[in-house]
Amino acid sequence: MEERSEMKMKERIWEENKKIWRVGFPAMLARVTQFGMLVVTQAFIGNLGEDQLAGYALIQIISVRFANGILVGMSSATETLCGQAFGAKQQHMMGMYLQKSWIINFITATLLLPVFIFSSKIFQALGQETQVSEIAGYISYWFIPVLYSFCFTFSVQKFLQTQMKNLVVGWLSAASFVVHVFLSWILVSVLGWGIPGAMTSMIISNWFILVGMLVYVFGGWCPLSWTGFSSAAFSDLFPILKLSISSGVMLCLEFWYNAVLVVLAGYMKNATTLVSAMSICLNVTAWEFMFCFAFLVASSVRVSNELGRGDAKAAKFAIKVIISISISVGIVFFILCLALDKQIARIFTNVETVIQAVSKLSVLLAFSVLLNSFQTVLTGVAVGAGRQSMVAYINITSYYIVGVPLGVVLGYVANLQIQGIWIGMIVGVVMQVSILGYITSTTDWDQQVKRASDRLGRFMITSNDENSQRERLLIS
Repeated sequence: MEERSEMKMKERIWEENKKIWRVGFPAMLARVTQFGMLVVTQAFIGNLGEDQLAGYALIQIISVRFANGILVGMSSATETLCGQAFGAKQQHMMGMYLQKSWIINFITATLLLPVFIFSSKIFQALGQETQVSEIAGYISYWFIPVLYSFCFTFSVQKFLQTQMKNLVVGWLSAASFVVHVFLSWILVSVLGWGIPGAMTSMIISNWFILVGMLVYVFGGWCPLSWTGFSSAAFSDLFPILKLSISSGVMLCLEFWYNAVLVVLAGYMKNATTLVSAMSICLNVTAWEFMFCFAFLVASSVRVSNELGRGDAKAAKFAIKVIISISISVGIVFFILCLALDKQIARIFTNVETVIQAVSKLSVLLAFSVLLNSFQTVLTGVAVGAGRQSMVAYINITSYYIVGVPLGVVLGYVANLQIQGIWIGMIVGVVMQVSILGYITSTTDWDQQVKRASDRLGRFMITSNDENSQRERLLIS
């Protein structure tokens, strides 16, 4: 009897693993390659000079991370609603959620434009070096077309992954990465176009992904979830806007956390070197986060699908399996960061002072990547359950009431410099993970099933209602 029970458990774990990786692998491939395009651009621009590297670091980690955090976060509302709708077999609602997300994200991206237009003055007002700020301001103009690709791309990705059709996103992203590397080499190394060449390649590669996904969605590969445009997308936006704002705040507080640390590093002696070193370390943690992002996506999709389906036990089982896998991946990256040490920095720069600064942070870097494996799963579980507002409050407390002040004290008062700032960051993440872990382990998942049902009921439009609304739109 025990053997049969053990075999049955192994089968359940294996089946859950297949579901996790069916969603997680394409998500991982997409995020790694899309983030890889930013890193490739940094490598090409970084080889133009130390000021160019520091300028790109400012715009990428502060302005781009700022906008990216808002738009990814706002799009996670689509992830919650589409995931639960798919689980409840209400696929006809998914296209409506996608259109609402596009409207909200486009308006949001437009409101973010001043951050990119006036970024040079913003950085100077924050006390950054004038020359570096001017270079960052110039690069920021080139990121505006990328910003508008983000406002559509993130929503489509979440729309596809919640119905387990995101393999196309992974392959499009991988192909785009190859195109980006080749174009960057041609435009920067061969033609010598410098920053304009690197950023032109970035723009082309990002829009390539978006156009490919739209062809897939509009071309009939999502017949149940995409039934065409509808005027109903413009109605009842406020409830989804409210969830989107909660989602945006939740992820922004995480993304901005690292940006604050870069700003703090900019006030220290040898600011250019320290900002460059911090940028490299944060790129490494972000790259590893892209791997762990697969588990954020998988936990969100699996939890939202099972809650929409009304199966609380399956949701809890999925969480346990995903946490086990994610921690194993985190341990591997922890060991790699300790083993590689100085070799990591040489990927991005040949400046010896920056390499030495990165080497001093290798132990702290290793702990940061390990924490990512916990953080991503627990955040994904919260997104799947639609609990973004709760996570936002936890992030404010952990990061900005504890982590940042502690980093300032250790960095400036205790004179631990950049190491002190990073220690403060780690303490904040540990606090966040501990609170989320406790809440997840004590959650009444049967109650979450009821809440998911109530949430879907508020936005319900029947297939016939949707068709009639679309017909009225076409007639008018």
